Amino acid sequence: MQFFRTYIEISNICNLQCTFCPEVVREKKVLHPDDFKKILVQVLPHTEQVCLHLMGEPLAHPEFKKILEICNEEKAVIHLTTNGTFLQKYGFDTFFQATSLRQINFSLHSFKDNFPDKDIRPYLYDILQFSKEALTQRPELYINFRLWNLPSVTGNKEENQEIIDYICEFFQVPINERLNVSHIKSKNLIGRIYFHFDTRFDWPTMMDPIRGDKGFCHALSQQIGIHADGTVVPCCFDKEAGIDLGNVLKDDFETILNSPRLIKIREGFKAHTLVEELCKRCTYIARFDKKLSRPAPTSAPAKS
Repeated sequence: MQFFRTYIEISNICNLQCTFCPEVVREKKVLHPDDFKKILVQVLPHTEQVCLHLMGEPLAHPEFKKILEICNEEKAVIHLTTNGTFLQKYGFDTFFQATSLRQINFSLHSFKDNFPDKDIRPYLYDILQFSKEALTQRPELYINFRLWNLPSVTGNKEENQEIIDYICEFFQVPINERLNVSHIKSKNLIGRIYFHFDTRFDWPTMMDPIRGDKGFCHALSQQIGIHADGTVVPCCFDKEAGIDLGNVLKDDFETILNSPRLIKIREGFKAHTLVEELCKRCTYIARFDKKLSRPAPTSAPAKS
């Protein structure tokens, strides 16, 4: 079974609390580097890339440098999503020398959400200076400036314009070339640095109303998630392990991938049927509703 992306949550603890992210109810946990390596070695044959988060701020891990060293040793392809507040703590070279690191996503919407009355420019400057140096130190590194705070597909120019203008000024983008947020998903800024916009979404809970039992999701075909305690879940939206598929620190990952519950969920998605109660309550899944107009495949070739 092969995935495009596997989320390994190295810490479910964050130094911020954004309205964008719900609070983590389960026990606060950081993944020990030895356990991380045990998980990574099992996961790598089944995935193209690894994301070092599910919930939490990965740079808040007390042994983050050791985590990166393990990724380098195992030649993993790593994506990192961070609020960027710990960049100076580790120093830019920590990231530039991490050969495993392929992409960094900076969640720029986090600052104003936590500090609405503070000047955002010092926070942005550190991230932008890092990005500028990356153009020469690590030109192959992809960097996304995420603004995932739009209330709808039509965008929210006013809320983000200060951030957009400051970034464009920093990289000396001519005024007539500066973008309007509306209807733009991704925009190249310079080199491999991009703006990335998206709308807000909600993490599903069992307290939410049932939306229906028909739908499609990329969980267990494109992605899978592993919590900081080793619990395997179908996707990055199962923040409280409502769909516990097993624990990779106790059971072999191959065994979990062939478990009846996992296979039932996976086959259900292929048939556009939502098997799990949590999936029936997920609103993000509505983004794939257009697939319901297509007939579900009767069979599909098995993936090794």
